[in-house]
Amino acid sequence: MSVLADPNRREFLKAATLGAAGLVVGFYVPAGRRFAHAAEAPAAPAAPPLPQANAFLRIAPDDTVTVLLAHSEMGQGIWTSLPMLIAEELDFDVSKMKVEHAPAAPPYFHTAFGSQMTGGSTTTWSEFDRYRQVGAIARTLLVQAAAQRLGVDAAACRTENGAVIAGDRRLRYGEIANDAAQLPMPASVALKDPKDWKVIGQPTRRLDTPEKINGAAVFGLDVRLDGLLTAVVARSPVFGGKVKSFDASAALAVPGVRKVVQVPSGVAVVADHFWAAQQGREALKVDWDLGAGAALDTAALLAEYRKLAAADGKVAAAAGDAPGTLAKAGKVVDVEYVLPYLAHAPMEPLNATVRIGADGCDIWTGTQMQTMEQMTAAAITGLKPDQVRIHTTFLGGGFGRRATPSCDWVSEAVHVAKAAGTAVKTVWTREDDVRGGYYRPMVVHRIRAALGSDGLPQAWDHMVVCQSVLAGSPFEAMIPKNGVDPASVEGAADSPYLKAIPNHRVQLQDHRAPVPVLWWRSVGHSHTAFAMECMVDELARAAGIDPVEYRRRLLADRPRLRAALDLAAAKAGWGSPLPAGRARGVAVHESFGSYVAQVAEVSVEGGRIR
Repeated sequence: MSVLADPNRREFLKAATLGAAGLVVGFYVPAGRRFAHAAEAPAAPAAPPLPQANAFLRIAPDDTVTVLLAHSEMGQGIWTSLPMLIAEELDFDVSKMKVEHAPAAPPYFHTAFGSQMTGGSTTTWSEFDRYRQVGAIARTLLVQAAAQRLGVDAAACRTENGAVIAGDRRLRYGEIANDAAQLPMPASVALKDPKDWKVIGQPTRRLDTPEKINGAAVFGLDVRLDGLLTAVVARSPVFGGKVKSFDASAALAVPGVRKVVQVPSGVAVVADHFWAAQQGREALKVDWDLGAGAALDTAALLAEYRKLAAADGKVAAAAGDAPGTLAKAGKVVDVEYVLPYLAHAPMEPLNATVRIGADGCDIWTGTQMQTMEQMTAAAITGLKPDQVRIHTTFLGGGFGRRATPSCDWVSEAVHVAKAAGTAVKTVWTREDDVRGGYYRPMVVHRIRAALGSDGLPQAWDHMVVCQSVLAGSPFEAMIPKNGVDPASVEGAADSPYLKAIPNHRVQLQDHRAPVPVLWWRSVGHSHTAFAMECMVDELARAAGIDPVEYRRRLLADRPRLRAALDLAAAKAGWGSPLPAGRARGVAVHESFGSYVAQVAEVSVEGGRIR
């Protein structure tokens, strides 16, 4: 596919279809929506412009409707939800749609982030308007084509289940797809009123379920090519270590091992299959320059965090006088929460298949960042970005691990294939990723709260010590404000609980360590929700108030959160008697526009919690 920076309609269709018959719709989207942590969805612009085309819908003469996803399916369900948006406006049966991952190209750039990527829980809101627009554009063109063929006014036509109907005459979409492709793009389209929706909001069977059940779905590890070799890489046993020298003789003696090559991340053993590569790596002898990472110690690191937690940091949120109120308070609850580094551990270990040829570089992998992988591979191979073809497979889990600005596992695979001089699938074992990948940061929360005579908090002083996940990434220069990485304090600095507390302060100490950190599913909320909910429980206990009722009082002006809380409590039978040795706990939280409440029933059996 050739990429056009600012194509007109005819040039764009010619480049995109590569001669395919039928209707290929380039659709246009306002760039007005932006990533936000606000509880409510961003308001749609009054008159959306129609900028450069972003993605495609294909309707073939045989009535096959194919949707190309600008984002990656990694279990979150967009293989179905995005086609549902098109099906709604197109008046087509979503169960009959085919779906493909789009190639890596500018038309598929994220509307807010300026590159093709999947992350930040943004797919649905960023695509909600534009995927509906493509369905509406296609429907408009099909109606116009049908009206011309039937010799009637377009207003006399209606659409239903993949056909345009005028009186007692009916034309299938496939019959008029070629005619529709010749018509000029409409200047604007009207989207359905939500009251008329028939697809959106309705239970829908996932389109990717059948192929994932019968084994037809292709994940990165499933990629097969003629003559494909497999590699594993010996990496430093500590963060930041480098290869001083290596002896490959024993590795090369392993049956099936073809080559041993050094790459920036370590030493790669390339073999006929994974087992030979793994055995070769175990036989490999590497002398490492461990560097400063060898001195890293968890206990010492925690001591540093605790020292920082006792000092002042950068203010992320504040109102009133929290320190002053606490100094005069009669009843203070002082708590520390320590959360460890956590690996993403997706079900499918990291892998990438790379083939470098005279006409370019092909990469098959499950990635969340197609544009960055493309640019990185181009830099390594000396090719132009449009000569690097990213074939996005299904992702066997991502959770942020497959969205690394360093493009670590893909760049490594490109280096291996380049050094080996042949097509290679580079595979990380589970152990490789857990001990040498990226992590959710270790975090210390120090929270002090003062209770008033009514048992509710009158002051809340909160220190977060956390390693920034944005440090070293392209986002570092754009997102943090006044030294505060919002990804470290989200869910705390903007907590609805704090809005009800007249004196509150949230501070951040951004600690840097050799441990590589990365956004991890729900990012800052993964630790702030835990700290906030545990602290609220501590306060409810200190006040002698039921935990659900305590939360209801603090959330008096947050009806959606209260509704989620009340529903979970009701479904769990909160307040009803429990057998001896059992107890219930409750939590409620909002992040990325989702409102979630949970009740856990816990048993104590033989002194152990279950």
